[in-house]
Amino acid sequence: MDSIIIRAAVLDDLEVLRNFEQGVIKAERPLDMTLGPDPISYYDLKALILNDDAHLVVAELGGKVIASGYALIKTAKPYLVHDRYSYLGFMYTVPEYRGRGVNTMILESLREWSYARGLKEIRLDVYSGNESAIRAYEKVGFKKHMVEMRLE
Repeated sequence: MDSIIIRAAVLDDLEVLRNFEQGVIKAERPLDMTLGPDPISYYDLKALILNDDAHLVVAELGGKVIASGYALIKTAKPYLVHDRYSYLGFMYTVPEYRGRGVNTMILESLREWSYARGLKEIRLDVYSGNESAIRAYEKVGFKKHMVEMRLE
């Protein structure tokens, strides 16, 4: 039986990653009425792959890419206790592989990459209505921190 491997994304992964991006947008569209009409794009995936301050990873099973996520080093606000932090995004797992711990493996890989660069603060954004994602992040140790509010 093949086992899941986590590896750095390469430029040859761009097509599947662009499809994953549309999967993320499709899942988030019902949660965010402020998204513009399709087609939209969230990420510059090529730039993330080539950026030394980013780590875009994929989960692969039997030669098939089944999940993704990235960590990006960001500069913190000057009033915070940390100068830099790792921001996580693009967490996506192909639907038929959800519930198998793949996202946890991606998160652990990104955590290790972040810690290896001296970053102890790791953050991500999740829609308040995305309860399954919130549970998954809490399961690996994330805690709710702030709620963003808006007024039309």
